[in-house]
Amino acid sequence: MSEPFIRLDQFMKLHQLAQTGGHAKILIQSGQVEVNGETELRRGRKLIAGDQVTFEQQTHTVTL
Repeated sequence: MSEPFIRLDQFMKLHQLAQTGGHAKILIQSGQVEVNGETELRRGRKLIAGDQVTFEQQTHTVTL
């Protein structure tokens, strides 16, 4: 059984960090988003519970 996950772009839309998937893509690919303290450039990055997403100096913890 695989662990549940959410893609980074979906997480950003769900938490209203981006207005659309296209907006999330631009923010991610321009280096404005960190996952677990490291810049993430892949919008399809799979996030699991406990991962930390930082955008505009605010950190959000992934809960599934």
